[in-house]
Amino acid sequence: MQVLILGSGQLARMMALASAPMNIDVYSYDVYSDCVVHPLTQQPYPLSLSQAIEDADVITAEFEHIPHAILNQCAASQKLFPSAAAIATGGDRCLEKQLLTECDVPNAHYSMLTCSSDLTKTIETLGLPLILKTALGGYDGKGQWRIKSASDLPIIKKELATFFTQYPEQTIVAEQWIPFEQEVSLIGVRDHDGRYQFYPLTTNHHQDGILALSIADGQHHPLQTQANSIFKAIANHLNYVGVLAIEFFEVNGKLVVNEIAPRVHNSGHWTQQGAQICQFENHIRAVCGLPLGSTTQRHPTAMVNILGEDSIPLALLENSQCHAHWYGKEKREGRKMGHINVEAKSAEHLVQQLQNLSLLLSQAAFPILHN
Repeated sequence: MQVLILGSGQLARMMALASAPMNIDVYSYDVYSDCVVHPLTQQPYPLSLSQAIEDADVITAEFEHIPHAILNQCAASQKLFPSAAAIATGGDRCLEKQLLTECDVPNAHYSMLTCSSDLTKTIETLGLPLILKTALGGYDGKGQWRIKSASDLPIIKKELATFFTQYPEQTIVAEQWIPFEQEVSLIGVRDHDGRYQFYPLTTNHHQDGILALSIADGQHHPLQTQANSIFKAIANHLNYVGVLAIEFFEVNGKLVVNEIAPRVHNSGHWTQQGAQICQFENHIRAVCGLPLGSTTQRHPTAMVNILGEDSIPLALLENSQCHAHWYGKEKREGRKMGHINVEAKSAEHLVQQLQNLSLLLSQAAFPILHN
């Protein structure tokens, strides 16, 4: 079987690695260079996108910011899963908010801004504090403004005026600030027949707006059932096929949806060591029409992102319960270069494992482990 992945980054890389044992071949399409490449070596294939679509049995995506013309071209083949609409919704916060409203799932009250003067009315309606997010292109904390009090308004209004001058076609989504206790995320998978599997809820910790640490401590989360129900509402509405990630804010024993990602997700990387079948294999199974694999957790696991570093101490690899995954990228400040999965025997042992890890990794490079 041949799978074409739209996008050629680390998620395509990990899907390809999970596909090989199942005798599934994977090509990647780099939407920026318009080249079909090998997902691991990045070596180009002598194929156009049209030829790759024709050769593929299934098409999927590793990220949601894909030009609509490419999505429509792939959708016309009837091989694209999840659908073009689902992928586009994940890449457009306006469409995402409309989806959440249509599915009647809890999310922050919001308003749409199409010019800087809309901000005054929005504040009258929603109050302060607010978080503003560009509808298109934002990720890892980029394309966002926070308005904590009226004293922030002069600078923010000036920045918004500049933004709308540069991007007059853009929309900004203004959301009420949610006083959340913690962020959790759910990785679930749905197949062509509407069957589901769910991984345990994970707790996420961020560094400068970028996910730095995800913890699946092996304890049953009291909000798991609520998260699963929200997943079903969204996935059924989209007739979704594949892995879908949902990020939530936990507020007074309730879940509020922050955003969705129609793909495999950074907060699910722990499943490579911590689950019976990882999210990457389950996504490929789902889109290819194969039986879904077990999402049962094998043991408590945490994922630590390697941000802006291209090496780690060799002593870390002496711990048989630590596993490094590199993405083959050139070093750049703040860039996701790889991740470390840490296994443990219990939730308490996992805390100890992360403390031990902090002794090997510098506070400057891994501040999340030193908090």
